[in-house]
Amino acid sequence: MDRRENKRKLENVEVAEPRNKLTSPASSLPTDPALYTGPFPFYGRPSELGCFSLDAQRQYHGDAQALRYYSPPPTNDQGPNFDLRDGYPDRYQPRDEELQEGLDHLLHWLLDHRGKLEGGPGWLAEAIVTWRGHLTKLLTTPYEQQEGWQLAASRFQGTLYLSEVETPAARAQRLARPPLLRELMYMGYKFEQYMCADKPGSFPDPSGEVNTNVAFCSVLRSRLGNHRLLFSGEVDCMDPRAPCTQPPACYVELKTSKEMHRPGHWRNFYRHKLLKWWAQSFLLGVPNVVAGFRNPEGFVCSLKTFPTMEMFEYVRNDRDGWNPSVCMNFCAAFLSFAQNTVVQDDPRLVYLFSWEPGSPVTVSKHQDAPYVFLPTWYVEAVTRDLPSAPRTPSPKD
Repeated sequence: MDRRENKRKLENVEVAEPRNKLTSPASSLPTDPALYTGPFPFYGRPSELGCFSLDAQRQYHGDAQALRYYSPPPTNDQGPNFDLRDGYPDRYQPRDEELQEGLDHLLHWLLDHRGKLEGGPGWLAEAIVTWRGHLTKLLTTPYEQQEGWQLAASRFQGTLYLSEVETPAARAQRLARPPLLRELMYMGYKFEQYMCADKPGSFPDPSGEVNTNVAFCSVLRSRLGNHRLLFSGEVDCMDPRAPCTQPPACYVELKTSKEMHRPGHWRNFYRHKLLKWWAQSFLLGVPNVVAGFRNPEGFVCSLKTFPTMEMFEYVRNDRDGWNPSVCMNFCAAFLSFAQNTVVQDDPRLVYLFSWEPGSPVTVSKHQDAPYVFLPTWYVEAVTRDLPSAPRTPSPKD
């Protein structure tokens, strides 16, 4: 099958629901990839509804002020030679990871726009609202062998909201993060600084501070099988010279990875890292991932573009590779599982879906604290149908 034929297959093809679709509430959901093989489910081309920005203090702005513009270096034989260690740790302002933001920023946007959504409140009442990152974890679950997850779910005025809960293992790992890993995280953000400009047609300025509070987020709608989706994801930059300037087709995802010199290293890269890159970019409709490959000294020596719709080609003939159909079929099955489980309309009632590698997804039911994630300001505003959110809600509210 050639790449064009594969691309057509991965786009809007309406097929039957996965054979494991749940018709009644169940207590668990299996994750074995073999259960989710079959035709690729319908996934509507993501349509951008709007955007918002977070500034250097992590404050919400309902505009595109944080959007940056793709500005790659001129191609030459020596490579870009970006020093990803430059500025660390002196010009580095990392986000406070202790502050668990939940869905708050997306809910701000939703309050400001819920009356203007195409289809109105009726459309939203049947939708699932979440972050793209949460859906990414669902897509990769059948092939994930190391990290578990927890997703909290509540139904409010018909809408199903999904918000991640940090697992005890993830929290312990974060608090014990070694210095080398902290530096590697910085390098990823530093790479973006080398590749992005503040204005179209201008040049990057890598001399400034790397502040990971700043973010530009796209808000999109789509449909997976019978599930309406409204979700948001952070976008690295837009390409002002893209063939299509309509978002999200003009967006670019930027990644870094270590240089690889052996076939075995590339195989592992295609099996694991490329799966996550594909899931993240496919969900949002981002057409290209540009990777910077760094040497042991922390310099980017080469750049490579991975078209999202061609990533599967690298593992198509690999028995231990991943299959996009399995990823999407499992995600659709989980959404059905959640929809059939979370039937009571109550923002104080939380269903906690938990998963560990090698086990099925399980669910537990919780009333009030500590898992409630829909903030009081949002619940009250929607109940009263207020036109906008307060500007500075308490993160603990």
